[in-house]
Amino acid sequence: MGLPLFPSGDDPGPSFAALLRRTDPTTPLLPGIDPSGVPLTVRHGTTVVAMRYTQGVIMAGDRRATEGHIIAHRAMEKVFPADRHSAVAIAGAAGPSVQMVRLFQTQLEHYEKVEGVALSLEGKANQLGQMVREHLPMAMQGLVVVPLFAGFDLARGQGRIFSYDVTGGHYEEADHAATGSGGRDARTTIKLGWHPGLARDEAIELAVRALYEAADEDSATGGPDLVRGIFPMVATVTLEGYETVPDAEVAERFGTLLARRSAGGPAL
Repeated sequence: MGLPLFPSGDDPGPSFAALLRRTDPTTPLLPGIDPSGVPLTVRHGTTVVAMRYTQGVIMAGDRRATEGHIIAHRAMEKVFPADRHSAVAIAGAAGPSVQMVRLFQTQLEHYEKVEGVALSLEGKANQLGQMVREHLPMAMQGLVVVPLFAGFDLARGQGRIFSYDVTGGHYEEADHAATGSGGRDARTTIKLGWHPGLARDEAIELAVRALYEAADEDSATGGPDLVRGIFPMVATVTLEGYETVPDAEVAERFGTLLARRSAGGPAL
């Protein structure tokens, strides 16, 4: 089935969101909530981080989702490929966050099919910012979504990172970023350990250490679950594209970190 046809003055162009509004304006792009004022129990994702390294960018997130003070899920995924050369990590209300990521992925794929070329990295960051801005009414009712976006800029030949606020404003970060309930502690750890020329292995170790320190201070952030074999999700984006770091490698990094801590030495 092909795309519907529109008059020249009413063509939605490469915007998938605009296409949905033209074809079915009654269907919301993102789920709403009952405005009756009944309290909702909402799952929240917590801590995600991103940083630049020599080959591109690395993103990582813990796996815990909470409902108030209760652990609602121990293996939630918070880092997703946006397309081949970009990734998005989510913190905030879990349901709307995942829906926003799916819509964002579809929008980027739709744009590339219609235009024949991929959107620029800044264009992708702008698209995600618009989605966060459109979600503001739901955020005002408690369903806050605060993503991180990062990717490899093919034009510049380097990794770039963008953070967002609840109004959809997005800001390019120079070297690293973190958000979520444990974001402050993770950010401090990265700030102390990051340096220009950071290699892939060093970047993975620093991301793992940042999430460990966040979990040590923030009850909503999940650390490594050695019993269940659940570890934070880590992914890289380079010229070759998006790639998930294998769980075995992440587990090995955590094992080294925990061994140092158990021996009474620094986690560096």
